Formats: sequence, structure tokens, C-alpha cells
Amino acid sequence: MPREISAGAVIYRKAGDKIYYLLLRYPALSHRAKKDYCDFPKGHLEPGESDVEAMRREVAEETGISDLKIAKGFRETIKYFFVVGEKKIFKIVSFYLARTETAEVKISSEHTGFDWLEFNEARKSLSFSNSKKILTKANLLLAKNYGNGKEKR
Repeated sequence: MPREISAGAVIYRKAGDKIYYLLLRYPALSHRAKKDYCDFPKGHLEPGESDVEAMRREVAEETGISDLKIAKGFRETIKYFFVVGEKKIFKIVSFYLARTETAEVKISSEHTGFDWLEFNEARKSLSFSNSKKILTKANLLLAKNYGNGKEKR
């Protein structure tokens, strides 16, 4: 069975005492989704590339953001199947939590838009349950790290 390996990021930024998460809007693709959807930036690993290198490259290509600071201790992996034509493909995606200071997003041609949303709105906007679980875990870690209003390192 064919397999795809990808990497992505739950990207956040702080503004005052609020945390905002970046979601990208993806167009409907017949083999992956029948309708438009929201998700995190992600993409395939290129030959010889680590998942962190792929994540940084994909985020830069899809959003124009390159100042990511990866949170220690956060790496979530999801696995799922999807069908292209008559081929069933097994996909593995590793997600990292990363902070940016960049508010301006320059989306690629593969997306239809983006939003910076606080946790509750971001969770409602995400289209897939596995993405909602990853966002919840990221938010819990950030709540713990920012509990006193300052980031713990």
C-alpha cells in the first residue's frame, strides 16, 4: 500500500494576553475532501529532509512565515487513510507547535484564505477531529507555559 509522510505545524502568536492560532483554508479536492476545509499548514517530506526541515519549508511556502520557534516537547502524529482513484494511501503527519511574531500571512496558490483565531473559534473552524485533538493538546501546553502571563522556557 502506498504511504505518504508529511509534517506540519500548529502555529500561534501572542497579542497582548491572547493567543491566536493560524488556520489555512483549503479548497475541496476530490480525492481528499469533498468540500472546502480548514487545517494547519503541512506538506510532504522531500528526499533526505527531516520532518522539522519539511515543516519549516512547507510553512514558509504556504504562509510566508519563517521565524518559527518550535516548542520543546510537542510533537503529535496522526495516521489516516485516503483514496485517490482506486488507490488506498496510508498517510502519516507529524505536527509541531511553533510560535511566530509574524501576523502577516502570504498564502500560496493551494489555499483560499487564512484566519488567526483564538482557541475556541479555531477548534470550531477545524474540519477534522484529529486536528481538533492536536489543537487541544497544544492549547493545554500553552496554558501551562503561559499560566503566569510569561512564557516558560
